[in-house]
Amino acid sequence: MNLYLLYIDPGTGSALFSILLAVAAALYFFLRALILKLKVVFSGRKKAMKINEGKTEYSYVIYNEGKQYCNVFKPVVEQFEKNKKPLLYLTSFLDDFILKSSWNYVKAEYIGEGNKAFAYLNFLSADFVLMTTPGLNVYQLKRSKMVKHYSHILHSVTDSTRYRMFALDYFDSVLLTGDYHGRDIRFLEKLRSLPEKVLFTVGCTYLDVFAEKIKSIVQEENQPFTVLISPSWGVSALLSRYGEKLLEPLAASNWRIIIRPHPQSKISEASMLENIEARYKNCSNIIWDYETDNIYSLAKADIMISDFSGIIFDFMFLRDKPVLYVNYDFDPTPYDADDLDHELWQFKAIKEAGIEIKENDLPNIIEIIKNCNDNESLTMARKTARQTAWQNIGEAGERTYNFMIETVEGNLK
Repeated sequence: MNLYLLYIDPGTGSALFSILLAVAAALYFFLRALILKLKVVFSGRKKAMKINEGKTEYSYVIYNEGKQYCNVFKPVVEQFEKNKKPLLYLTSFLDDFILKSSWNYVKAEYIGEGNKAFAYLNFLSADFVLMTTPGLNVYQLKRSKMVKHYSHILHSVTDSTRYRMFALDYFDSVLLTGDYHGRDIRFLEKLRSLPEKVLFTVGCTYLDVFAEKIKSIVQEENQPFTVLISPSWGVSALLSRYGEKLLEPLAASNWRIIIRPHPQSKISEASMLENIEARYKNCSNIIWDYETDNIYSLAKADIMISDFSGIIFDFMFLRDKPVLYVNYDFDPTPYDADDLDHELWQFKAIKEAGIEIKENDLPNIIEIIKNCNDNESLTMARKTARQTAWQNIGEAGERTYNFMIETVEGNLK
């Protein structure tokens, strides 16, 4: 045999390897689903009869995919407990404080992470399922035939089209933080010939939680002037692009500098963070914040420097203080935003309510901050943004609960 006949060029080899992986993954999920289905069928006559009769096992279910979403669901869960309505709360976060709390009407259960959780959810039996997880019926998370209504609750006041492609297409309803979200969702529905979802503006649950928390945070005596650097993640984000150029002059100042990387940075760009931390490890005025809640850093900050991160709006709305942002190159290609014919609301709002700084401004960042003029125009722009994107302040938990109840009891689709 001629050995050269066994050679496969790298491109072809890579393609074949991808195909084999895809086939293996498909076979794995098929077998896993089959096993779970058999478990459901043979798990007991009573449950099987319920399914066959078209009845559901649970009326209301909430699924929390991770620790950053606990405060999104907290006000909703509390409403179920307050109104003595049974709720199944499923979580993929083992240390979820809702899981560890005592409830009379809320049943909290840990169902694992990733594919293990999706395998559970894909055979759920419920009237109404609420989640922040996008991509229903797009990736591993499928619509269960035994769930009547899937609802997505937005966990950010920024544009809903910043999700990956088709993220909201297969939900029955979407709960909005502000009416403005509806325009883009309707645009995509028409573009993609999708049936209209129920859109209902509830407000922002986690901002309601933070607004109460921030009142209880005691201000430090003789607090130093504090700059909060809170970027997004990826090659276009603040730290990735400008790291040392930004931090060098700030490290030499007598200000307190809090750096709060995006949670995804620790996963996707850990080496970049490690290099920056190592460089400034001896700078006593630089503090790194990896806490789940951003509220404590927000409460300390006098000014924020960011890029296109949604935390800009948390700071504007909760603290009503100035934000500096660097120019950025946002590539909409992987996102629903790529199908829009207009600029995203959040980018327009940042331009109006923030102060732009360019790369050649960074060596003079100290003087720029000192001369930062928080004028009436910026104050009004922050107010307008808040009125647009954070409606029904303080009412989001109750409004979400009421929507769930009315949807099920009113037999809405």
